[in-house]
Amino acid sequence: MPTLKKVVNKFLSPRVGEHEPDKKLIVVVGVIVLFGLVMLSSASAAVAYAKFGSGYYYFKHQLFGLGLGLTAFYFCSRINYYFWQKHALGFLIFSGILLLLVFIPGLSAHYGKARSWINIFGFSLQPSEFVKLSFLIYLAAWLESRGKRILDFHEGSGPFAIVLGLVGFLMILQPDIGTLSIIALVSLIVYFIAGGRLYHFFVIIIIGAAAFSLMVHLKPYQMDRFKCMSDPSYSADDICYQVNQSLIAIGSGGVLGRGLGQSRQKFMYLPEVSGDSIFAIIGEEIGLIFSSVLILLYLYLFYRGVKISRYAPDVFSRILAVGIVSWITVQALINIGGMVNLIPMTGVPLPFISYGGSAIISALGAIGILVNISKQTKFT
Repeated sequence: MPTLKKVVNKFLSPRVGEHEPDKKLIVVVGVIVLFGLVMLSSASAAVAYAKFGSGYYYFKHQLFGLGLGLTAFYFCSRINYYFWQKHALGFLIFSGILLLLVFIPGLSAHYGKARSWINIFGFSLQPSEFVKLSFLIYLAAWLESRGKRILDFHEGSGPFAIVLGLVGFLMILQPDIGTLSIIALVSLIVYFIAGGRLYHFFVIIIIGAAAFSLMVHLKPYQMDRFKCMSDPSYSADDICYQVNQSLIAIGSGGVLGRGLGQSRQKFMYLPEVSGDSIFAIIGEEIGLIFSSVLILLYLYLFYRGVKISRYAPDVFSRILAVGIVSWITVQALINIGGMVNLIPMTGVPLPFISYGGSAIISALGAIGILVNISKQTKFT
């Protein structure tokens, strides 16, 4: 029987041919994280002082989450990525367990209409944030194992749609439509990258769109989000209040912004300034130009991930690399799109910037895996 030390050393020991990691990837993530800390400190100060008597409450708690995230980043960057492939089925089971925990009395925590959190020893966790990574690992391993069989409906797109549907069903029950949208979009991206048949790809999209449309019509508050997108003046003081205040914040920032720390909307006007609304405060304080630079940083992160995927040594790492950067980028664009009213608001956090320990731990752990893949690519 191998000892625990031998098992750990096996997966921590470098593979033959490993080289330096993609330092540009690490730098761009570091810049976004540091920028996020600055903006979170500014955006949350008024709300934190009003609720907790300290303007740095959210900032200090985010530092704790960041510490755990950096720990996850370090270990994931050291562990050979084939470890995740070897235990892919376990990650699927883990994903299911995480999504079921929110329904257990005593663990489940309600915030508004959503039941997406659990409380453990006084700490709040959002399981769906970790499912983004665990389910992606399973999908990458499963798609790699299919090979050419992915073109067959019974061995490829059929099982893919069933597993994605089961995960989606558990998330609808919470409900957490924002996270479900990200998981569904990223799953479709990696399915396409893995070589899925185009006809099956569009059939899955049509079925998913029909199911989503039905769900929206059955839940009035979901339909209200679409109404607010098409007409922000519809219920401007109630249902569409967050949309309107977000547009006011971004519009008042103009090209160069009011100045760092000079936001007016953060003084109890705009809801969720430390969470999904933080981009509106960023637009108000630093303006269009610098907000656009932030978007370019996310796109550059996507570019680095795609480049790593292109030169990855095997199919699993190629699919996983694309999946990770697609997740981060898609989530960022969904959040920003909601803030500028291009798409309905979903309540998803802005990666590496919004307040939330679960989100930053999961995202930095994923980036750690991507860094490990980058050390084994065919380019330096």
